[in-house]
Amino acid sequence: MRRLGKVSHYAKQGFLILRTDWVPSLNDPVVDKKLTVVGVVKDVFGPVKRPYVAVKPRVKNPEGYTGALLYVDTKRRKSKPGKTGRKRTKGGKARRPAPRKRG
Repeated sequence: MRRLGKVSHYAKQGFLILRTDWVPSLNDPVVDKKLTVVGVVKDVFGPVKRPYVAVKPRVKNPEGYTGALLYVDTKRRKSKPGKTGRKRTKGGKARRPAPRKRG
């Protein structure tokens, strides 16, 4: 679990806006100090050294989180699709086996 930052305000567009010292990945789960899932990272914008992060809330009362510290939960990250162990080519499709020779 890594500290993301303190929520500065709740935007009209429905996002919790906060400032951080590092750049999180998109769709990372965001939790509070009680490990309750608050939402997911939907946008990172602003200066490179101290960017702003927009979190799409998944709670009933997102305005109540203004001023609260939020964290990115690295253990709740979803695995990336397509990681089943099959070899893939540049086009992203699975490689077909070579045809058998007859005769």
